[in-house]
Amino acid sequence: MIIKISPRGSLEQLSQIETAKIQKNASSRYYQLYRKCALAILCSGIKCDDAHTILTQYPDFDINVITRERGVQLELINPPQQAFVDDEIIIGLQEHLFSALRDIVYLSDHYYIDPHSPDSKSQIITNRVFRGLRNAKLITDPIDPSIVVCWGGHSISDAEYQYTRDVGYELGLRHLNICTGCGPGAMEGPMKGATIGHAKQRVEKPRYIGLTEPSIIAAEPPNQLVNELVIMPDIEKRLEAFIRIGHGIIIFPGGPGTAEELLYLLGILLDANNENYPFPLVLTGPKESKDYFASIDRFINDTLGKQTKQLYRIIIDDPKKVARVMKQGMLQVRDYRKQRDDSYRFNWGLNIPLTFQTPFIPSHRAMSQLKLDRMQSAQDLASNLRCAFSGIVAGNVKYDSIKAIKQHGLFQLSGDPELMKKMDQLLSAFVAQNRMKLPHTDYQPCYEVLK
Repeated sequence: MIIKISPRGSLEQLSQIETAKIQKNASSRYYQLYRKCALAILCSGIKCDDAHTILTQYPDFDINVITRERGVQLELINPPQQAFVDDEIIIGLQEHLFSALRDIVYLSDHYYIDPHSPDSKSQIITNRVFRGLRNAKLITDPIDPSIVVCWGGHSISDAEYQYTRDVGYELGLRHLNICTGCGPGAMEGPMKGATIGHAKQRVEKPRYIGLTEPSIIAAEPPNQLVNELVIMPDIEKRLEAFIRIGHGIIIFPGGPGTAEELLYLLGILLDANNENYPFPLVLTGPKESKDYFASIDRFINDTLGKQTKQLYRIIIDDPKKVARVMKQGMLQVRDYRKQRDDSYRFNWGLNIPLTFQTPFIPSHRAMSQLKLDRMQSAQDLASNLRCAFSGIVAGNVKYDSIKAIKQHGLFQLSGDPELMKKMDQLLSAFVAQNRMKLPHTDYQPCYEVLK
């Protein structure tokens, strides 16, 4: 089966050099990258967190980029049938295919820099994140702050999923827009709830923003509600993009990926340059998640210190209160940025240290050498803990890391005995609560904690 589709949404033209980079040949890393992303997009809506499973399920799938004088076309070979209705591709997926092509072409020219180059300074990286988001037309006309970033796990219970929908509904009623990691679970629920709230309030252009990166989208296809899809080149730029365009953050129950995101944000908010910077942060879930948040709160206090508690609120089983806190936070963000003549669309004022912007490659050596002890600042410990959880996420869902673990054994984490004990307790709770993999999926740990 061969189907050709034309652009919809973005990227109607490619230069000859850009076309060459995305063509199918033995040395084209960008072609291989685009093929994986395109297949994940066409599988939108399936419940899967294993890139290898998706690739092996559709071994005959292929995609070609065809350029003509009138513009670019995509040729889909043996695509998943679920992406079509009466032999016509679903419009949202058609848009996402060209969004992915746009971002990968841009990525090949504008993101990669030598880490030893003077261009690796923090402000240069932030400018590159800005230009990538601007290229994706994510930074729109100036409007009042309204983007709520929702973080949480892809593997959550039915009660937790319904709660994310309830919160999304309350946010939608208050004309707030949603940005998530674009996958299933807690990334989908708030968008689904917000669609009803937005419809009731006759919001004309609701925004359901999905920020992902190549190795994540290959394992977690975007959910079907995303209407603005952006692929960032790596985890660190994706995380920075979240807090640069977001005006507040809600964290739902999740696993190591959610812990990584929380530690990343707390590490930045602990920076002395960001003291008293308004950035509403709420941790929330249904009553069934009370113990989960108690364990997260306890781990944060035991590792980063009691002062960190001032940076977030925990609200249990109260979607309306969560939405009201976010709405009030939007007003504070607006007033603060207005007083300082800062942009509403991109958060230039928040300082992000270079250590939080530098990509962490979770190799066995890198994981074993992480400094996990209290003989460092709370901010530095947050950075190292963030890397540890990032490595566990990679070992759970990313194809290259899974392959490396099969070849060389489990990732090993070591450090201060008391700290490692607390980390092991938290990770063991994630395993027991099925927060590492999708429900009904056997989980084999990708790590071991050396105490």
